Amino acid sequence: MVTSQGNHATSVKPRSGEPGAVATTTSPSKGPGRKARRTAVTRSAAARRRDLPIALLLILPAVIGFATFYAYPTLRGIYLSFTEFHVLSPPKWVGLANFRELFGDDVFWHSLLVTGYFVLLSVVFGTLISLVTAVVLDRVTRSSALRGVILLPFLISNVIAALVWQWMLDPTLGIVNIALKHLTGHSILFFGSGGWAIPSLAAISVWKWMGYYALLIFAGLQTIPPTIYEAGRVDGASEIQMFRRLTVPLLRPILVMVVVLTVINSFQVFDIVQVTTEGGPANASNVLQMYIYRKAFRQFDFGYAATMSLALFALLIAVTFTQLRLARANESDLS
Repeated sequence: MVTSQGNHATSVKPRSGEPGAVATTTSPSKGPGRKARRTAVTRSAAARRRDLPIALLLILPAVIGFATFYAYPTLRGIYLSFTEFHVLSPPKWVGLANFRELFGDDVFWHSLLVTGYFVLLSVVFGTLISLVTAVVLDRVTRSSALRGVILLPFLISNVIAALVWQWMLDPTLGIVNIALKHLTGHSILFFGSGGWAIPSLAAISVWKWMGYYALLIFAGLQTIPPTIYEAGRVDGASEIQMFRRLTVPLLRPILVMVVVLTVINSFQVFDIVQVTTEGGPANASNVLQMYIYRKAFRQFDFGYAATMSLALFALLIAVTFTQLRLARANESDLS
């Protein structure tokens, strides 16, 4: 039996053992339930308004730091790229004159080619070595101590790493050349030869960053279900086949991230070059950052240096965007 009283609907539903018992249900569209929800929403909005000043106060130091050390220098650099500025005199607006000079600067294009060679070696060998190391950590051993040892080079500053390798690769006293003399009878000028300078610098960079990238890939390997490899073994696939057809495709998002990070870091290489070769011999290792440094802090041509920095920034954006689009970084084969 159903009766109506005002805005409430009452239904009669006998319960077992209590015939004729009455159960009352309230319409969900009206009544105290809706008022309670409105009250909760109002209180939540009021709480957010009260917390807003505290939240702004907490993020204020980070905002000030970002504006001081990132936003302002970036905007200032963009402005200086359109000026002639030599520190002792105020900036003089020259429009696109610096960019026209850039297109005709042979040293700039040579530095860009040298940097591209360094980036190619760092990306190819760095990614391959990091991938193999991560797979060994995942499939052979999961020792935390070994992971810590592999990560140690990443924790060392670039300057210290460059100094250590400069001593090790010294043509007369370096341990590497001492071993080469015993094996081959002669030593190699790793930093004094035009053909060996960039590969030697790339080797230092790969050694420095390999542990960090290997741990990133190792973390990606943990997301691959073991059942996939069990199915591969059932189908008779070898370890190499599973690595090529299962591991690498499923790691594509992580590998793309590693490649993008390697490209960005390699294009900005400076400290290991400054410590070891200073751009020599005969500009063989004169990477773009080294050329920018010379223009700005040795020749005090800050306007032209800012122009080259802006060109490098635009190049990195274009390269990164192209990599992400071609590699489909936002897609995964793991479903």
